[in-house]
Amino acid sequence: MTQPISAPSLPLSVFRFHFTVERPIQLPPYPGSAWRGAFGTALKKTVCVVRNTPCGDCLLNQSCAYAYLFETPPPGDALKMRKYTATPHPFVLQLPKLARDASNYALQTVVFGRGQRFFPYLVHALKTAGEQGLGAKRQAFVLDRIDQLRASEPPALIYQHGKLEPLAAPAPPDIPDMPPRIRLIIATPMRIKQDGKNLNAAHFSFAAFFGSLLRRISMLTYFHTDTPLETDFAALMHKARQIEFTGKDLSWYDWTRYSSRQQTEMQLGGVIGTLELDLAGLEGLWPYLWLGQWTHAGKATSMGMGRYRIGGAGQHSCAGNGCSAKP
Repeated sequence: MTQPISAPSLPLSVFRFHFTVERPIQLPPYPGSAWRGAFGTALKKTVCVVRNTPCGDCLLNQSCAYAYLFETPPPGDALKMRKYTATPHPFVLQLPKLARDASNYALQTVVFGRGQRFFPYLVHALKTAGEQGLGAKRQAFVLDRIDQLRASEPPALIYQHGKLEPLAAPAPPDIPDMPPRIRLIIATPMRIKQDGKNLNAAHFSFAAFFGSLLRRISMLTYFHTDTPLETDFAALMHKARQIEFTGKDLSWYDWTRYSSRQQTEMQLGGVIGTLELDLAGLEGLWPYLWLGQWTHAGKATSMGMGRYRIGGAGQHSCAGNGCSAKP
């Protein structure tokens, strides 16, 4: 029996961390790696009680906040991704566009499913990371407050002066009616591989993009929620392979990060730009495209890569403007 195509359900929360700075902000051209690295270092120093032991060898790795958020080991009874040492992280960072004279910095985090139970650790680690400084000049970012962004409601102040208020439960974003056509605006480098090679602007296809997005959403629901995605994956991909973008304006963005774990510099480029897509007949794919604004697509999503937003005639981007569940 053929399994029906169903829409994904991925509960999530969006938080906006407001930092203040004492001088004009000076960060690398793409600061996602700096924030993720500082966050991970601060988190491990906060919670790790078994020093000098790899997370994979630690007896506490299935209950540790650092292991779950940053290493994300698969459960021992996992039926998917059993050959992998880590699963998709339960969060992504979303970086703001900066004005030259900005005196504040609003960093967003999207937290998926059960990842929210470790939110106090995430707050403490990002607060500590900011205070210790980022970038070559170790510029300090002082956490002022945190808002939880909610659908059709004003942001809720959930942290200030060291006090954390109760959080709203994670909720799946509402899927709006499908418009006839959309524009996908890829805001941060999207790095997708096919046949072992990174897809450049010329070879970036809808099937490769949608396949990456479908796998990511499936794994996030499997490892971080109680409702794993059950749908006809083969039918979705069969449809995706028949689709071509109606317009494409992409370029390759290259940037370098230093990996302290591998003690070497790494190139992490990807495509940025805009894509035009006619949605006629794509009702089954539309919920995935909409949800992808929060999950991102491709590689290195936890440091903010692969972020896109959806725009089009008579339709506003939601994820790009920070709303959490619907426009």
